[in-house]
Amino acid sequence: MPTKQVATKDVDPFDVHSFLESAGVSRRVMRFAPGAPLFTQGRPANSVFYIQDGGVKLSVLSAGGKEAVVAILGAGDFFGEGCLAGQKVRMGSATAVMHTTVLRIAKREMMRTLHSEHAFSDRFIAHMLLRNIRVEEDLVDQLFNSSEKRLARTLLLLARYGQDEKTLHVLPKLSQETLAEIVGTTRSRVNFFMNKFRKLGLIEYNGTIKINSSLLTVVLHD
Repeated sequence: MPTKQVATKDVDPFDVHSFLESAGVSRRVMRFAPGAPLFTQGRPANSVFYIQDGGVKLSVLSAGGKEAVVAILGAGDFFGEGCLAGQKVRMGSATAVMHTTVLRIAKREMMRTLHSEHAFSDRFIAHMLLRNIRVEEDLVDQLFNSSEKRLARTLLLLARYGQDEKTLHVLPKLSQETLAEIVGTTRSRVNFFMNKFRKLGLIEYNGTIKINSSLLTVVLHD
């Protein structure tokens, strides 16, 4: 899989959080524990979220009760933007995969800001384009790659690998059940691969998970 699929750069240095602070945009800071729902499928869609810290899983549930993970998002990502396009209810669910802090911006406030603040609007549009590319890559990953590659890519994405040169690629300890759910495999397989990655020096796994750049070789290896 090409490197760009796990190391997509930010389009510019625009600091969304600082802008929201300085522009006086009305928003609510919310904190969630691992496994907590931010919103659920079928509930009213009336706000957009911006992740300050942590990670969020977007998923959809079939009529038969089967869940499919659509995307894994991290710090700097928006989600819940479907309300801006006329969605009345959430088409899927959003769940924290680690301790997560988000900004909740009401639909009306978000629409006002997008229309009046061009720098923010440009950044938001660029983000959405990159998000769409990443969701497509996630689908290809799920369809064609082994569970080992999917796990490696998930860890790199959660660690924001390649997003910011200053970012330390360290994750809070995630349960293997959570990783198995994200990757779409069993806990025993996740346990096997995590131990393998640790023995090979690709990760350090003790309380927190430190992602070494060498983990990228698992994703790129045919």
